[in-house]
Amino acid sequence: MRTRPLKVALLGCGVVGSEVARIMTTHAGDLAARIGAPVELAGVAVRRPAKVREGIPQELITTDAKGLVSRDDIDVVVEVIGGIEPARTLITTAFEHGASVVSANKALLAEDGATLYAAAEKHGRDLYFEAAVAGAIPLIRPLRESLAGDKVNRVLGIVNGTTNFILDKMDTSGAGYSEALDEATALGYAEADPTADVEAFDAAAKAAILAGIAFHTRVRLDDVYREGMTEVTAADFASAKQMGCTIKLLAICERAADGRSVTARVHPAMIPLSHPLASVREAYNAVFVEAEAAGRLMFYGPGAGGAPTASAVLGDLVAVCRNKLAEATGPGESVYTQLPVSSMGEVVTRYHISLDVADKPGVLAQVATVFAEHGVSIDTVRQTGKDGEASLVVVTHRAPDAALSGTVAALRKLDTVRGVASIMRVEGE
Repeated sequence: MRTRPLKVALLGCGVVGSEVARIMTTHAGDLAARIGAPVELAGVAVRRPAKVREGIPQELITTDAKGLVSRDDIDVVVEVIGGIEPARTLITTAFEHGASVVSANKALLAEDGATLYAAAEKHGRDLYFEAAVAGAIPLIRPLRESLAGDKVNRVLGIVNGTTNFILDKMDTSGAGYSEALDEATALGYAEADPTADVEAFDAAAKAAILAGIAFHTRVRLDDVYREGMTEVTAADFASAKQMGCTIKLLAICERAADGRSVTARVHPAMIPLSHPLASVREAYNAVFVEAEAAGRLMFYGPGAGGAPTASAVLGDLVAVCRNKLAEATGPGESVYTQLPVSSMGEVVTRYHISLDVADKPGVLAQVATVFAEHGVSIDTVRQTGKDGEASLVVVTHRAPDAALSGTVAALRKLDTVRGVASIMRVEGE
């Protein structure tokens, strides 16, 4: 074993960063044995240096993050500060000064991963980011390495624990969205400002990363269709149960049937109770991968939290350090297919539409005519009515999203349709 330690700079010492530092200290012997050399925490960049951080010597604390990553003796930089800047500049600076990088920054990778990949390649360094998607669940490495010889056609998953917790509580307890969100906040699953989670920005960034790796093409955050879950109601869950379904916020990345394009989208969807993702409870994550030779694979586990995310970071740290000792690098960006990303309008799936209509003869015929005029075939219809008011639930066969949007726009113009209460896609069948 090499006796000179590999030096690690840590950017950020919050929930995840503090766990990374703790594991590096408490498992130092094991890490050294697995890597083939000891690893040493050489500096920790933070915004509030006066804060007491148990287990981290005060002399390692600095507010000069750029100075830390510019040191020529740093072998690996671990970035867990998040956001676009200064993270992007710090990572590229680390590459310029000879360090490889382990990051958990999903937002930056989804927004401008190309810049990071290019900088890593230019300087012959590693960029690893297992912790950016699905916390402790090994997912990035299986897609980049284990399935490198296969053709992945679809990635379908629950990649945000906060939203899964909320939807699970709405499903199992009958709670409304606000009640379930309050419980998630009280338990620490939801941030004080939950927008990134409930409006699906977090999941969309992860979908961009997964799609890019799975299909060997460049997918940016702007390419991902995004729809939050704040409008999901108890009535939606009641309707889903009548269909033998539940509701999940899904990230769906697909290769077109002709192989000439891909799509990436995040939105609430009904899925059958028989689907493996339907049984994913609480704040857990799960990702379903469909590959040509391997078939269907499912990855399941805790998708967030300090210790689970730190586990993924440390796994990357071990891999990067091994590469450093071997004077090699791991896989970089693979975008050889250069497939275009299709718009949401081209996505084909099934739909569940709930309409508030007048309870009088001929309404159903009018509604059916609108669907037919837009080329959307109806599978089932369920109607309830009382005192001149009625609810009409239509479930369609598979149709392009653009056709469904045109149908809904035309339905809103009917005098007999008083409102479109809910529109939800039906997946996993």
